[in-house]
Amino acid sequence: MERIAFFDTKPYDRIWFNRLNQNYEFKFYEHKLTPDTVSLAQGCRAVIPFVNDTLNDTVIDGLCRAGVEIIAMRCSGYNNVDRKAAAGRIPIVRVPGYSPYAVAEFTMGLLLTLNRKIHKAYFRTRDFNFSLNGLVGSDLHNQTVGVIGTGKIGQIFIQICQGFGMNVLAYDPYPLKDADFPYVPLEKLLQQCDIISLHCPLTEQSRHLINRDTIAQMKDGVFLLNTSRGMLVESEALLDALKNGKIAGAGLDVYEEETEFFFEDRSDTVKRDTILSLLVSMPNVVLTSHQAFLTTEALHNIAKITLENLDAFFKDDTLQNQIQ
Repeated sequence: MERIAFFDTKPYDRIWFNRLNQNYEFKFYEHKLTPDTVSLAQGCRAVIPFVNDTLNDTVIDGLCRAGVEIIAMRCSGYNNVDRKAAAGRIPIVRVPGYSPYAVAEFTMGLLLTLNRKIHKAYFRTRDFNFSLNGLVGSDLHNQTVGVIGTGKIGQIFIQICQGFGMNVLAYDPYPLKDADFPYVPLEKLLQQCDIISLHCPLTEQSRHLINRDTIAQMKDGVFLLNTSRGMLVESEALLDALKNGKIAGAGLDVYEEETEFFFEDRSDTVKRDTILSLLVSMPNVVLTSHQAFLTTEALHNIAKITLENLDAFFKDDTLQNQIQ
């Protein structure tokens, strides 16, 4: 059986990979893949990293020296991969889609929580405080939501919003043909929307798409949602806009400096990221730990597609879902 090094392992990862696996011996490591842990891949023909593992030139070099033949990302994003360092040396495959419903539904959950103050009500009633003061929200019906990025997740989020009777404006550099929602320039979307939701990949062009200049173009009192990639949003600019009320609230499942914190229990950590600490403490922010993808269906599909990618490669060098 081929030996595979599986990095940044959590208990929920093992369930479907062990259940569906027939061909491989997994070496499950709780450590993230970094220059300090790359030696753990020695003797393995493949590695399975995750979204916050480090795949820079040093790690790529280490994997090649260790004899690793393929990197099988168990996620769709790959902004953490140095593709230039890997080019021509080691192929990289990924899971392009696992459950767009999971992320889209979670995004609506963030919006509902933020708008109707459900998180505040939950903690109040646990203390037997049943006051409704400070819990006033707004009808989502007839509000205008701007969706930036209309891939599968963005499309499903749009369908959910339409089900709520919301008006939709969309922006995407590569618009869909025959879409049942209108595309507008980014500037118009920022100016006209009550809610803005990010569903785009992280690229050089989209990094800090939400910054001081784009925030200044938004309506006063807008809600911002991000379940895509943390670096789409300039955190300091967001924090200032939340403080001065330009942005009324933010629902965040990602953070641009999340690598050292997310997916781990850091409750006993004294040294903390200052901006992240401030965001978590703010009453108009709902911040979760990159869990939008986390459903049974998504975990099953991640394991299934990752194993299929490996099966195809080891059978006849076929590269399914290769990162170009």
